[in-house]
Amino acid sequence: MAVAVNDGAAGTKWLKHYSSAQGILIVGDGDFSFSLALATAFGSGANLVATSLDSYADLNIKYSDGTSNVTKLEAMGATVLHGVDVKDMNLHANLQLRLLDRIVFNFPHAGFNGREDKVDVIKSHQELVRSFFATARRMLWRHGEIHVTHKTKHPYSTWGIEQLASESSLAMVEQAAFQIQDYPGYNQKRGSSWRCDQDFAIGDCSTFKFCVE
Repeated sequence: MAVAVNDGAAGTKWLKHYSSAQGILIVGDGDFSFSLALATAFGSGANLVATSLDSYADLNIKYSDGTSNVTKLEAMGATVLHGVDVKDMNLHANLQLRLLDRIVFNFPHAGFNGREDKVDVIKSHQELVRSFFATARRMLWRHGEIHVTHKTKHPYSTWGIEQLASESSLAMVEQAAFQIQDYPGYNQKRGSSWRCDQDFAIGDCSTFKFCVE
């Protein structure tokens, strides 16, 4: 398990790839548990913008810990936004003037619309990720990074994350193995269907890091 590391006199705290000094946007964070894991490690959410596609009302219905996680995040100074679609998030009133150091999308998924190895299902996932990259690249500081955590075994490996990024002139900086225990409190949720509040098995996965070419 990773622990927050204090960066000397500057007082900057790190958890894996992220620091309390970075402006971080987390998108698609179902029950907001990943955002809360970062804020807890940093001792503050001041530089975090935590978002999900769900409305606040839907959050309360879908996730047992969703609203309590939001309350904790806001108490720690984080900005929490609901109803944020990654396809046009740069136009959101609270995001259109922001530039970020890190934009994080863990386990992007377009919904459970059939078997994951079906061509049309894969294409729907690819379109979601493609749109995310096209929008996110406009929201970075010069040396900022976009991080996508994704399963690496079939059929997920056929999505072609690196190729989708390259279509938006993004170059891969690193592919780092992802271990969920590095983020205490993070619960990866299915997010849709009647099992939306259930965790899903992540298996082998990596965090793919990209920067603007």
